[in-house]
Amino acid sequence: MQWYKRDIPDCLRALNTSVRGLSNEEAYRRLAEFGPNQLEEVKKTSPIGIFIRQFKNLLIAILLIAVTASFIIGETLDAIVISIIVFFVAILGFIQEFRAEKALDALKALTAPKARVLRDGRIIEILAKEVVPGDILVLETGDKIPADARLIEAVELKVDEAPLTGESVPVEKNVAPIDKDVAIGDQRNMVFSATTIIYGRGKAVVTSTGMNSEFGKIAKMLQEIEEPKTPLQERLDYVGKWLGIGVIIVVAIVASLEIFIRGEPPFEMFIWSIALAVAAVPEALPGVVTGALAIGVQRMSKKNAIVRRLPAVETLGATTVICSDKTGTLTKNEMVVRELYVDRKTIRVTGEGFEPEGSFLRDSKEVEPDDTLKLLLRIGALCNNSNLIKKDGYKIEGDPTEGALLVSSAKAGIFREREEEKFPRIWELPFSSERKLMTTIHRTSEGKIIAYVKGAPEAILNLSSHIYESGDVKALTERARSRILEKNEEMASRALRVLAMAYRELPEAIEYSPESVEKNLVFVGLQGMIDAPREEAIKAIEVTKSAGIKTIMITGDNKTTAIAVAKEMGILDNGKVITGAELESMSDDELDRNIKDITVCARVSPSHKIRIVQALKNNGHIVAMTGDGVNDAPALKKADIGIAMGITGTDVTKEASDIVLVDDNFATIIAAIEEGRVIYNNIKKYILFLLSCNIGEILAMFFAGLLDWPLPLLAIHILYVNLATDGFPAIALGVDPPEPDVMRRPPRDPKESLFKKIKASIGIMSIYISIAILLVFYWALQRTNLDITRTIVFASLIMIELFNAYNCRSIEHSIFKIGPLKNKWLNIAVIWEFILLNIIIFVAFFNPLLHTAPISLTQYAVVFSIGFSIIFFIELWKKVVQHQVRA
Repeated sequence: MQWYKRDIPDCLRALNTSVRGLSNEEAYRRLAEFGPNQLEEVKKTSPIGIFIRQFKNLLIAILLIAVTASFIIGETLDAIVISIIVFFVAILGFIQEFRAEKALDALKALTAPKARVLRDGRIIEILAKEVVPGDILVLETGDKIPADARLIEAVELKVDEAPLTGESVPVEKNVAPIDKDVAIGDQRNMVFSATTIIYGRGKAVVTSTGMNSEFGKIAKMLQEIEEPKTPLQERLDYVGKWLGIGVIIVVAIVASLEIFIRGEPPFEMFIWSIALAVAAVPEALPGVVTGALAIGVQRMSKKNAIVRRLPAVETLGATTVICSDKTGTLTKNEMVVRELYVDRKTIRVTGEGFEPEGSFLRDSKEVEPDDTLKLLLRIGALCNNSNLIKKDGYKIEGDPTEGALLVSSAKAGIFREREEEKFPRIWELPFSSERKLMTTIHRTSEGKIIAYVKGAPEAILNLSSHIYESGDVKALTERARSRILEKNEEMASRALRVLAMAYRELPEAIEYSPESVEKNLVFVGLQGMIDAPREEAIKAIEVTKSAGIKTIMITGDNKTTAIAVAKEMGILDNGKVITGAELESMSDDELDRNIKDITVCARVSPSHKIRIVQALKNNGHIVAMTGDGVNDAPALKKADIGIAMGITGTDVTKEASDIVLVDDNFATIIAAIEEGRVIYNNIKKYILFLLSCNIGEILAMFFAGLLDWPLPLLAIHILYVNLATDGFPAIALGVDPPEPDVMRRPPRDPKESLFKKIKASIGIMSIYISIAILLVFYWALQRTNLDITRTIVFASLIMIELFNAYNCRSIEHSIFKIGPLKNKWLNIAVIWEFILLNIIIFVAFFNPLLHTAPISLTQYAVVFSIGFSIIFFIELWKKVVQHQVRA
């Protein structure tokens, strides 16, 4: 129901209440009818159910089969290692699924705990959850509003709606009905749950409570939105299915050949087949992926980005569009005076935030404030009810706009407290939306009475008869009036919120009323303020462009402000600007067609943000959504990656997000994007390494069977290579340093296969490994017994894999270009595996356990040469591929 369109008597009738409020009996009845004014929870899956759900994954299922198989063949260590990996992955997924519950708890904590209402004509204080439709709320400065309500009385009322709408400036409220459809941010006669009264007082009749409030609708959207799988999760599912089918086919063929052609005992071949199956499935894949992501999380935490979901790191690396909230994300959520117009001069004010430090520049040259400029700043400081306080830095108590005026005057050494000692206030005419003015009356040290006035430029000019220029009071001509209005419009077009300053000397005998005081004013000048863009965010947006990532600004602010900020940030770039009203009139299909050209969205609601994210996803984009207010939470959850601000962000937003920026710095996202790209590349390196080695092993076994040769490796050899040799180098590849051009590449296609650019490399490496193994097996079998031959093959396979790990450090570049020894963890892993290999071969205790035997120096030289040869072969392969790409 559109309460904002109804007049006050109509609203009271529709809600069956009066200005005296409800009776206690009627309130209790409605509480039973409508339920408590709190957020409801959806029925949750039990913890056991969530835990069991983690095993509904083909790769995990294969790993469980491998655990069982390992126990059957007596490889207890193998079984324990795999079990730990499976359990860890399941626990990780289990923890992640509790985030929705945490988000709702945070929403509850944000709502007002108590409320003051009229019951039977008396003001009483009740718990916020006991508020019902029809209650009359009594509102004063500082109150957090407990429910959505239609205003029936508003005295200088201003409300901070930033948590709900993203509007950076407090909204002035009134009681007049609105005769057209408007967005939440323009419903000036309504107040909404979880917003705060900044100034003034009022009364309002409650229209919606609990889940029916705008705040409750956000909670419901959070409950209903299903979190999408990340691209990496989808690719891993694909890998699991592909490997599962492949393993079954290859193992069945090899086992059949050995049983029916060579006459091997079926039971022994069953054990050998299980070992080969275990080797073929990279059971360390979830562990290595988790490890790579965890290392990325540690790196990002040092760069002020806290990751709440591990796969989110990789998703961020695939981001093609960043949808960024304006207030508090691209801007600082701190109103600052940027420009002054006084004495026909435009003066730029420097400085950041609320720190009273900065300069006054004219034509890029610093100037000392003259008497006229000081008068302008003094009016802003004295006609003011806010406070600039120093507590853990400088902060503003009160209205942000008035706070900006205090800071601008303090930069000239004019502080309100000191000025009020010289010019004590004796009266105040509070701001009203009708007059668009505020006036304070002071007595000077000479005993004179002077009124200082601030307000809308048009209103001030209409009441002014003179202007203060060059140290003199002059008549305000129409030409001067037009010049000032033109300057006001020019400043407003750059998203500056402009206030005019004026004064008037008053006679002793005068009535302190607007009609008597606010006339024949002396116009002094203009102060233009803005929620300042972050300098680092502007630079970050430039970097995202070079990385092929589009930025869309989504804000609750008006279109003019949004356009001006977007231009300054470098976001607009000839893109389209759309408002919430225009978005509302579009069908989903129409939005899908137009979203590619849109770069700025103004005056949007939470549901609009979700539609924007969905339209981008429908166009194949990986979408990151940044924000800090409650209004951002549903869109953050809907997006592929939700990024919350750590300082200004609400708990709701943080709980709904995937990544929290500790420093609220948009630029931190760039570091996160780089880390995400590095991690995805490293996971591909791991897959390249492990699959090329494993498939090479399987091909060698397969062709040995076709050639009617003895098995080159025993089950224990295969398991050792799989668990010991493959593991540590693979983990080291998961933390490989970034390649030099990682941020000069465009985002990868979200639909691209995990095997893109590595399929051919997997094939060529696998074939080389299998041929090398078969050649060394044939060579050794002609010269020594089968036990030593298998030891030579076993050592050769390990050596090949250790050297191949260095090949896999870059899919495209030569290892000599990226620095062959830059990955210290890989160097340590290779040295460790090399030492273990020598112990297994040359320490007699291990020979019977692992079916190995000491080999000669000549045989050892062959082993080393075979292993090292893969470096030269793959370097040659990379040269060929690069030549084909350039051609």
